[in-house]
Amino acid sequence: MNKAPAYTPKEIMTIMAAREIKNNDIVFSGTGISMLAAMAAKKINAPDSVIFFETGAMDSLLEEIPFAVADPRIMYRAAANSSLADAFATMQNRITGDKVIAVLGAAQIDIYGNLNTTCIGDYESPRIRFPGSGGGCDVLSFVPRCIAFMQHERQKFVRKLDYLTSPGQLAGGDTRKKAGLRPGGVSIVVTNLGVMRFDKDTGRMYLDKFYPGITQDDILSNTEFKMDVSKASEADPPTETELKILREDCDPQRLILGP
Repeated sequence: MNKAPAYTPKEIMTIMAAREIKNNDIVFSGTGISMLAAMAAKKINAPDSVIFFETGAMDSLLEEIPFAVADPRIMYRAAANSSLADAFATMQNRITGDKVIAVLGAAQIDIYGNLNTTCIGDYESPRIRFPGSGGGCDVLSFVPRCIAFMQHERQKFVRKLDYLTSPGQLAGGDTRKKAGLRPGGVSIVVTNLGVMRFDKDTGRMYLDKFYPGITQDDILSNTEFKMDVSKASEADPPTETELKILREDCDPQRLILGP
């Protein structure tokens, strides 16, 4: 009988994403687990990273995890409290833009990292209607690196999106460049099962890491499209130090991590 892991799926997802954030990265963060990952990175492995939000707060102290990007705690001891326009200008700026990494979620993703956050089913009469793009299309159009958080399920990792909200590698190859978009899009997908990346030549998603206790077959059976797993290896689990900081310093009330 396998011993239960000493961490939850949300905890390993958060740590895997936090490890991707480096010192001097400028992190464009949303709410929920993406904000928690940005906070964890700053407290664990990237103390010189800068977190900013679409509401205009830049480099806040973040002593407590905010509920949303409009939460007043976002603004506490920030280096600047500006505007949405300035936040998006930071992504597009020729100097700062190349250092930006974004953290987003989505309802669907395809093999080329294109995202759907608009609807499930026909656009005119969908089964489910989501909030839409928000800033997601702008982010994936301008930011060179993006971490996407997903639950790993066949209805989310799909052959064809129900709606293309935000561009990844479009149809692969040089199609993104031909569309007039900067290099970028989703570069890493972090799920409850593993970590995926994208081939530089084809633009196709491949499996990079699977979590302890998870097999490659587990991931393939939860993916609608055929994904290359030949380069995959087992991920290093969260360390005691990483978990301690995540639990005690980042989310002691488990507002995002849950029970």
